[in-house]
Amino acid sequence: MSIEIKVPALPESVADALLSTWHKQVGDHVEEGENLVDLETDKVMLEVPATASGTIKEIKVTEGTDVTAGTVLAIIEAGSAPAAKAEEAPKAEAQATAPAANEDDEVGMSPTVRRLVEENKLDITKIPATGKNGRHLKEDIENFLKNGGAKAAPAAKSASVAAMPVGERVEKRVPMTRLRARIAERLLDATNTTAMLTTFNEINMEPVISMRKKYQDRFTKVHGVKLGFMSFFVKAAVEALKKYPAVNASIDGNDIVYHGYFDIGIAVSSPRGLVVPIIRNADQLSLADIEKQIIEYATKAKEGTLTIEEMTGGTFTITNGGVFGSMLSTPIINPPQSGILGMHNTYERPIVKDGQIIAAPMMYVAHSYDHRIIDGAEAVGFLVSIKNALEDPASMILEL
Repeated sequence: MSIEIKVPALPESVADALLSTWHKQVGDHVEEGENLVDLETDKVMLEVPATASGTIKEIKVTEGTDVTAGTVLAIIEAGSAPAAKAEEAPKAEAQATAPAANEDDEVGMSPTVRRLVEENKLDITKIPATGKNGRHLKEDIENFLKNGGAKAAPAAKSASVAAMPVGERVEKRVPMTRLRARIAERLLDATNTTAMLTTFNEINMEPVISMRKKYQDRFTKVHGVKLGFMSFFVKAAVEALKKYPAVNASIDGNDIVYHGYFDIGIAVSSPRGLVVPIIRNADQLSLADIEKQIIEYATKAKEGTLTIEEMTGGTFTITNGGVFGSMLSTPIINPPQSGILGMHNTYERPIVKDGQIIAAPMMYVAHSYDHRIIDGAEAVGFLVSIKNALEDPASMILEL
């Protein structure tokens, strides 16, 4: 019996998807539930599983093609025995319908392979490929690492960059990924449609650092997760948002929508670009709960498994450029939100305290806001509230 494999119903607000990678070819045997193909949307990577066990009879859509919900991707002959040796005709058909991906083409990698390459900073061109049509498999990367495979030059940020010859006047044109295109569109929209301003302040991080140092071992033992900086900033942001509700609001036409809940977006770097998963009802979570969600989201971002639901919504965003060494920046608002907090690197600097010059671990923070609904006094007051909460974290945690 022939079974059609179709593009599943796409999430709301996602009109179409790009067929990124086929994991099976004509003549291959598949098991029910096994991933056949990756679909790339402007937010997440979707997997399309086999709905029955059998043999791939026909592939109808090639890689790099835009598809919509309901599009037939392939035909499976259900119940067929595993094909140890495929017929020559199916082989020829597979090659015709699924052209080989260039082995140094990052777009042709599966999410798992891409993650391994990114995490280990590998030069994909130096790794032998054993998959069909010259495709790299997960096992290829793992075997390369086990055998002491050399990493790419430290300056290389991705496989496509590592493959570029140095010192030659060459160019390489690659299509922008859906996620990168979406990021570009949203950032441009934010700068063109909001009256964005940024206010700055600095925070003495010594109280938070001392608290983490004092309780880190006990915290980790009790909660099974380390106590980081981000959970303190999420808590401080929530308390400040309670005092300045306009910063937690958004514009809808000629209306201002005030939110009675606190869904905080955390900007996370992933191999595909910047993503912003949402910590929902952050006001109801403990520091440990927040840290656990951040770790879960960071892991999913690296693996490309974040869902649309996990990145939809949000009333305010926090981004931490400090992890990359940034000392100061002006973060761009994530529409339709009206504010974003930018964290930066903590650096020991001289400050004056009680008439004495001392060295203290200081962090510059930035609050970008939409001046259409947030006045300057509110924006400054919001950031001062965060500063005060972090310089006296015990009072914040005790809600004093």
